[in-house]
Amino acid sequence: MPELPEVETIRNTLKRFILNRTIDHVSVYWPNIIKKPDDVEHFKQLLHGQTIQDIGRKGKFLLFELTDYTLISHLRMEGKYSVHYKDEPIKKHTHVIFSFTTEEELRYNDVRKFGTMHIVKKGEECNQKPLNQLGPDPFDKEFTFDYFYKKFKNTNRSIKSVLLDQTVVAGLGNIYVDETLFKARVHPLKKSDKLTKKEVQEIQKQAIHTLEEAVAQGGTTIRSYVNSQGEMGMFQQELSVYGQENKGCKNCGKPITKMKVGGRGTHICLNCQKL
Repeated sequence: MPELPEVETIRNTLKRFILNRTIDHVSVYWPNIIKKPDDVEHFKQLLHGQTIQDIGRKGKFLLFELTDYTLISHLRMEGKYSVHYKDEPIKKHTHVIFSFTTEEELRYNDVRKFGTMHIVKKGEECNQKPLNQLGPDPFDKEFTFDYFYKKFKNTNRSIKSVLLDQTVVAGLGNIYVDETLFKARVHPLKKSDKLTKKEVQEIQKQAIHTLEEAVAQGGTTIRSYVNSQGEMGMFQQELSVYGQENKGCKNCGKPITKMKVGGRGTHICLNCQKL
């Protein structure tokens, strides 16, 4: 699943190509992607004549800021956006096409069909589902130590489970949680309410630093992730534990172990991250 750095990379790439484009019409080939309004024809009518004024992001959600509305898009497992000329062949698994008044189109492709799209009135997007359920983005000013520490002290769930909880912090997923905890030298099974203030500070610091590095590198290529230009992310070259099972730890040389935490595959150095 694309996480915060991948979505941020897609946002930055799309801004170079589709800002100030006006939507002439929309084609929907898989209606289940459209969640609000629940009538696909209404969805298409709302977007007709709307101009893309900006593209934002909240956690793993893309926010297409239009003239009167905000289109909220979640890519889920394998959703992808790409920009094409209208006469280019349409690839298999293309489910939504935004045709502009120019000769270009924004196409949404999703092999798994898990992606979602919501249209809300501009300015109201954070006051209703799905965005009103999210915690602060790690790059938000609200992501303070006091907020973070309080969230950990109020639960005895494992630290990994809390970090994956999008109502606590938006944007972190399996890859970057594993990398964050490795750099902070915290075992993913450690109970959140048992963390020291120093450990919480280090986790917060490493989460932000890891995400900043990944954004700078264009995200991580895992399975089929590419950005909106078809370019592969490069942060996979920097991964310390995720996907490194049985390889030597960059710190101590001991083999990286894969285990299950909360039903999620988890990569850890048992020597550096002691429970």
